[in-house]
Amino acid sequence: MVEPTFRPMTEADVEAVLKIEFSAFSHPWTRGIFLDCIKSGYECWLMFLGDQQVGHGVLSAAGDECHLLNLTVKPESQSNGLGGKLLDHLLLQGRQRGAETAFLEVRESNQPAIRLYERTGFNEIGRRRGYYPAVGGREDALVMAYTLLD
Repeated sequence: MVEPTFRPMTEADVEAVLKIEFSAFSHPWTRGIFLDCIKSGYECWLMFLGDQQVGHGVLSAAGDECHLLNLTVKPESQSNGLGGKLLDHLLLQGRQRGAETAFLEVRESNQPAIRLYERTGFNEIGRRRGYYPAVGGREDALVMAYTLLD
């Protein structure tokens, strides 16, 4: 497989990002959320295979912590290791900004993502009841953490 490449997300990229976001999630992020993240200086990245955009991710970093806010791979590009490559790239950005611990929330029903995070070394440290909107109500989030120190 060709190795993915990465570049920072800009405001001009948001339309293409939204196409992937809306194809991947029942409750996708909005244009405004992505624009706010870019304007706030978060680590907002695009992932490409060749010239095709296949994913994106957003990470905030402050002090000795970083928070993975969004990790999305196009549905037709999933299940071939790209999520792990994107996750590794985002965690590297967190390390470079001085983070020692990474945190995230994930839908309890998103078993493929949970398996990815566990393979990387994340551990469940808590639960947020009714955190995510879901079809027919709300869904819990698992809170996970990973130590970035070597």
